[in-house]
Amino acid sequence: QVQLVESGGGLVQPGGSLRLSCVASGFILDSHTIGWFRQAPGKEREVVSCSSSSDGRTYYADSVKGRFTISRDNAKNTVYLQMNSLKREDTAVYYCAANRGYCSGSTYEYDYWGQGTQVTVDS
Repeated sequence: QVQLVESGGGLVQPGGSLRLSCVASGFILDSHTIGWFRQAPGKEREVVSCSSSSDGRTYYADSVKGRFTISRDNAKNTVYLQMNSLKREDTAVYYCAANRGYCSGSTYEYDYWGQGTQVTVDS
């Protein structure tokens, strides 16, 4: 059974850090492109970062560039999202998603999704 499970969310003060994890089961992670998305209340789901298995590229939204880092540990079938210098506007539910193609900002391009993990940035 194909499954993605996110963890690592929580409450953090502005300027703080969190590391999200996305563990895959039922498929080999390094043969899949992994995207991290987020959805804030009342807003559309948006891509935050992506790691492509097709061309090895990584992508970051302008709003997180320089603060977030995506990485893979293929031995653990896990993708991480290191989030530093967090801002209140980073508050959202964060999702990881997988496909067999390239990075995309469209949710329709992803075949598998996790259940999400809540990140709240507040003092």
